[in-house]
Amino acid sequence: MTTPLLEAGDRLVHTTPLDELVTPVLADLEREYDGRYGNMFGQPASVEISRYPATAFSAPDGTFVVLVRDGRAISAGAFMRIDDTTVEVKRMWTHADFRGQGLARLILAELEAEASRRGYAKVVLSTGPRQPEAVRLYLATGYTPQFDQSRPAEEIVIHGFSKAL
Repeated sequence: MTTPLLEAGDRLVHTTPLDELVTPVLADLEREYDGRYGNMFGQPASVEISRYPATAFSAPDGTFVVLVRDGRAISAGAFMRIDDTTVEVKRMWTHADFRGQGLARLILAELEAEASRRGYAKVVLSTGPRQPEAVRLYLATGYTPQFDQSRPAEEIVIHGFSKAL
């Protein structure tokens, strides 16, 4: 794991999906997912990305965290409330030019810290079979897989994880 390469002036912003900082994040997530998965799930990524209202990722029940450098988002993630004790992390993203620097780990840690500050005790999340780097991140940060790791990724399809805060 690489230590996050933060620069002077970098800032973590808690916001909503409606913030203009988030627009390029969601557009790039859609491009990335469509490139990796095509029609594997029977629908374009835009359907999943727009599945939940912006309020789901907005205070008091959620947040969208963006790492901003020089006025633009370089890494981001969000959580939404599942129930009184649990949040689900979604929309994890790092711009391709900044991957491998530990920024997703930083975003995930901030999401966990914010969930804990709000009184949540558990985080759940999922990723797909064509995102092995995400699986490695979640395993390396203490998440428990909710699937049989001995099975091929394409057989598992949705890779669910959980973690107590």
